[in-house]
Amino acid sequence: MSLLLKDRVWSMEAPNVKRGVYPLHGFKLGLYRLPITLEDPVELKSIHDGLKKAFEMDMYADRIYATYRWKEQSMADPDAKGYEEVNLSVTVEIVTGEVVDIIYQVFPIEKFGDPNWVKDYRKKADHFAKMVIDTILRNTILADKMISHLAKSEKIPELAAIQRLEELTPLAKIVLGPHPKPVEAQDDIEEDDGEIEIPDGAKPGPIDVDYKSKIKPSAVYEAPEHTIKTWGRKGTSNGIMGVWGEFVSVDYDICIADGGCLEACPVGVYEWFDTPGNPASEQKPLMSKEPDCIFCLACENVCPPQAIKIYEAK
Repeated sequence: MSLLLKDRVWSMEAPNVKRGVYPLHGFKLGLYRLPITLEDPVELKSIHDGLKKAFEMDMYADRIYATYRWKEQSMADPDAKGYEEVNLSVTVEIVTGEVVDIIYQVFPIEKFGDPNWVKDYRKKADHFAKMVIDTILRNTILADKMISHLAKSEKIPELAAIQRLEELTPLAKIVLGPHPKPVEAQDDIEEDDGEIEIPDGAKPGPIDVDYKSKIKPSAVYEAPEHTIKTWGRKGTSNGIMGVWGEFVSVDYDICIADGGCLEACPVGVYEWFDTPGNPASEQKPLMSKEPDCIFCLACENVCPPQAIKIYEAK
């Protein structure tokens, strides 16, 4: 959040810093107060669970912690005489409630074993902390809340508010599938993977073009910029994934992830995402930009197992 609410950001130099009832002990403190609320346990969990692939996440009561780690080396050749390395980290804390405070501290380098050869440590730690904050604000439920706040407070359309948030979070990394909008479980969706019979390998194609009338809708998947509908998805471990995409439809239990659709698509509808546990393949081409489809059928025509069906949007 290198630009967000810059007039409300405080950096302090002191061995003992205190904010309200939250004591913090460190040599540099960054504090960001956001004019939004975050109290729903489902929303808290969506932030914690959605960013696990990007950062080391922890949650205690009303607080969420995101830790970013990096390594510094004293020289490029690890076999050279005098070579040293050290693992460094910075943690961002989200304090929730009627307002949301995001806090980070840059500790003295001595905390990591006094590696006095590390260059620009505090500058790097400060940069990485802001990268974590920008990433949180761009990819989670906080993005929706900030967009609503910006639209209301600045009296601008939602699209302009989205652009404002993007401008205010220039260091953000895009995280695939962080579940920015928590989805409540549906009664007819199977969640116990232990009761699901997992097939041995990919099922044969082609995709059943009438799947929408034959298979029950299942839990949606929240991509960073698009909510993807699914049919026949069972459990939580990708054993049976069913069909994903309302008009760029892929049967992921047929898909063998050869990558032809990614190369063929002229508008970049697809991108890779991990699906560990699926017997057909442990990576899939996600239709994360499904609304950009121009219905050229290129991906459908190059898919070897015929796992794709394109339906023109009405």
